[in-house]
Amino acid sequence: MTKKSQPQIGVKKKSRFAFIGDIIGELRKVTWPSRRDTVRLTIMVIIVCAVVGLFLGALDLGFSELVAKLLLGGG
Repeated sequence: MTKKSQPQIGVKKKSRFAFIGDIIGELRKVTWPSRRDTVRLTIMVIIVCAVVGLFLGALDLGFSELVAKLLLGGG
């Protein structure tokens, strides 16, 4: 025998946009960084991106020169 689903009594159906209130409630719980921390971390990200970009650019230049000399017969 299978159980028939019975309607739940006393359970309110949430509106479609109730999640927006939940989002706002969760955002109030967040510990936001200070302005000083934000600036410091932003500068750190920019420096790391620049260093990695220079490294990958140099690596690309080196490999393109290597391919040009070895496979293409000069450059």
